[in-house]
Amino acid sequence: MLPRPDPKVVQTIKNAVKTMKRVERRRFQAQVVLDHCDGNTSLAKTVFGWDQETTRKALHEMETGKIIPDKHRKSRPTFSEKLPNLQDDIRSLVDPNTCTHPTFDNTFRYTRMTGKAVLEALVKEKGYKKKELPAQSTMRELLNKMGYRLRRVQKTQCCFVSGAQKKFPKRTRSLQMSQPHMRKATMTIKHCESR
Repeated sequence: MLPRPDPKVVQTIKNAVKTMKRVERRRFQAQVVLDHCDGNTSLAKTVFGWDQETTRKALHEMETGKIIPDKHRKSRPTFSEKLPNLQDDIRSLVDPNTCTHPTFDNTFRYTRMTGKAVLEALVKEKGYKKKELPAQSTMRELLNKMGYRLRRVQKTQCCFVSGAQKKFPKRTRSLQMSQPHMRKATMTIKHCESR
């Protein structure tokens, strides 16, 4: 039996494996198992932390010269796949509470409805079960993907379009005195200065 490799060599091999992908990684692992572990997959698991199933597959590929295809990973179905009418139902609930940007600077539609409010409306009005609907964070992402942005709906468009500000600024303390008092104060100051 071969002696265990030096810890520096083990770390170097682990780092090298991290940079490789699938078939290339398995070829390298098979060679390392043969060179440093005498073909023992359980020793390779102890020394390098590699899965025994993977190292067995790598050794088998090396012996036969044939590449074993990786298993296709199944991903979770999206909510639009599980619930094909969900986006249409969301649009029917959210559209009455939306408005576009008054200057049409972008294509977003602004809505007052939060993700939580949309979920509650889907349960109450459209008959969905709460368990089959996505979480609030996922609903917010879905609303963003559909082009909706959570903003307070503007009551008037005139401020947005013209960019107009108030005509009269907020009165400061010095301007809050009435006109007759202002004249009297001015007269007193002029009288003091003339002395």
